[in-house]
Amino acid sequence: MNVILHICCGVCAAGAAHVLLAEGHRVTGYFYNPNIYPEEEYRLRLEAARRTAEKLKFELAAGPYDVENWNVATAALGGEPEGGARCSICYRMRLEKTFSFMRERGCDAFTSTFTSTLTISPHKPASEINRIGMEIGGVNFMSRDFKKKDGFKKAMEKARSWELYRQNYCGCIYSLQGVRK
Repeated sequence: MNVILHICCGVCAAGAAHVLLAEGHRVTGYFYNPNIYPEEEYRLRLEAARRTAEKLKFELAAGPYDVENWNVATAALGGEPEGGARCSICYRMRLEKTFSFMRERGCDAFTSTFTSTLTISPHKPASEINRIGMEIGGVNFMSRDFKKKDGFKKAMEKARSWELYRQNYCGCIYSLQGVRK
């Protein structure tokens, strides 16, 4: 199966892409993360994703750094706690763009699907991400929880051995402010 894998960072990609490749899927990574702040952080995460794609030998495409649309979509939710309504909007925005990318590539419903590395994080609810993905893509969405079977731990081990950049916050300005407190 062709899998378009939404990638949030190199660390998460190291775990999720490895699993998909080991299962025999052909993976194309799609890095789309308009939430990441500041732009330098975005570049660091994109470079780590590129290094992961090189190590695991899969294609990686990068979507636009669409931070202005993300800011508009989440502006009223700046005071939300981490994991709240703002995060659901962010997941949806990234999964919708990944689904559009899959369709633009001419992938058909019988041989292609999409999923996200977001579910590998112990801080992200796989059930919420999978629900949103199914709403967007239906049968074209591959519901996964990549953190199972020590997925996050294995991803971190790969990241350390490959000396990948590892961030210490989710990515948006609001999560960064929480780290700085």
